[in-house]
Amino acid sequence: MAQRHLDPTDPTAATGPPPVPAGGDALADYLRAQATEFLRALRLHRESGAGAHGNGAQSSGSHPSGAHPSGAGAVDRGRGRGPAPAPDGPVDAARALRRAARRLSGTLHTFQPLLDAEWAEAMRPELAWLSGTLALEHAYASRLDRLLQALHRLSGSAAFPAQQQAGRAAPARAAATADPAPVTPLAPSVTRPSPADRGNLTVGAAKAGALLDRQLTLARTRAHSTALQALGSSRFHAVADKVALLASEVPLKDTAAAAADLRPLAAAARDRLTDAVAALPLVTAGNPYNAQALVHGLSPDPAPHPQDAQWHQVRLLLRLHRYALEVLAGTDADGADGTTDVRLLAAGEALDRHRDASEAAAAAAQAARTPRIAPATAYALGVLHADQRHEVEAARYAFQHSWRKEPIRL
Repeated sequence: MAQRHLDPTDPTAATGPPPVPAGGDALADYLRAQATEFLRALRLHRESGAGAHGNGAQSSGSHPSGAHPSGAGAVDRGRGRGPAPAPDGPVDAARALRRAARRLSGTLHTFQPLLDAEWAEAMRPELAWLSGTLALEHAYASRLDRLLQALHRLSGSAAFPAQQQAGRAAPARAAATADPAPVTPLAPSVTRPSPADRGNLTVGAAKAGALLDRQLTLARTRAHSTALQALGSSRFHAVADKVALLASEVPLKDTAAAAADLRPLAAAARDRLTDAVAALPLVTAGNPYNAQALVHGLSPDPAPHPQDAQWHQVRLLLRLHRYALEVLAGTDADGADGTTDVRLLAAGEALDRHRDASEAAAAAAQAARTPRIAPATAYALGVLHADQRHEVEAARYAFQHSWRKEPIRL
C-alpha cells in the first residue's frame, strides 16, 4: 500500500524525532515514495479523462487537469509499484499531485548536501513551478467563497439577488467556464435593529459580491487554462520523466551519503524556523485587538501588505520543518507512532488561516480600486477588507498562543 504524506499544516501530520537515527537510505526511500505518489496521481489524471476535467472548474474546489498522453507515458514507464487507493476523482488527484511535488521540492531543499547538486538544483524550481501552477485555480475558488461568505455575514442578508443577476449579465462571466463557489448564506440577525447605514451596506455588498465574482471567476478560469497548458507542455513532460527515474533511482552525492546522518540537516531546518519565529512581533500579536494588522490599510500601494511577508515566510519554513520530520520518522506521518506535536499542528493551521485572510483582503482592496464603482460598493469593499485584516490579526494571535505552549505529544 502506498504511503500517505499529508500537508505540512494538516492536523494529522506527524512530527517529532524518530526512535532510531535515519540515514541516506531513509532519504532515498522517502524520495522514491513521493515520486511514486506523484506518478500515481498523474496516472489518475489521465484515467479520469479530459471530459471530467472539462467541467472541473464548475466546482468550488476543482483543480486543473488534462495531462498529455506523453506525460502519462512517463508514468507507465516509471511506476514500478502496485496501485494505490484511488482518490475520489480529478480533484483529489490534482491535490495528491501538488502535495507530492511540494514534498519532493522541499526535501531536495533541506537535504541537498546529500544529493547530486546539479540534479537537485535543476529539479527544485521545476517542481515548485508545477505545484504553484496547479494550486492557483483552487486558491481563486477558495478566495471567492471566503469573501462572499464574509459579505453575507457583514451585511446580515440571507441572499444576494442583485449579485446573482449581475453575475449572470456580466460578459466576463458569460465567457468563463466556471461558476462562482457556492455560498451558504447566514441567517440575518434578529436580536437587534439594523443600524441606519445597514441598507446601504447590503446594497453595496450585493454589488461588491458581483464585482468580486466577475474578477475572481475570470482569474480562476485563466488559472485553469494555464494549468491545462502546463500539463500538456514539454516542460511538464520533462519533469514527469525525471520523477519517473527518481522512483527507481535516487541520485545521492556519493556512496558515503547513504550512511550519512540526516538529523543535522533536519536540525538546521528547525533552527531556521525558530529564528524566523523569533523575529516575529509575537508580543504584539499576543494582545487581542491590537489592530496592528490594519496598519497601512489605506495605503495606495497595490503591493502585498508589507507586514505579512515574514509570516508567510514562517509558514514556508514550518512546511520544510514538517517535511524533514517526515523523512526522519520514515512513516506516513499520520500520528500513529504517538509523536504528534500539538503545538506545530495548531501553529500550522493558524498560519494557513493567516495566508487565506491576507490574500482575501488583498483581493478586496484590488476590487475597490476598480474605476467608477458606486460609493456603496466601495464602502462595502472597504468593510470587507477591514474584516479580513481582522482575521489576519486573529490568526496571528492564535499562532503565538499555540507556539508559546510547551510541546504536547499525542
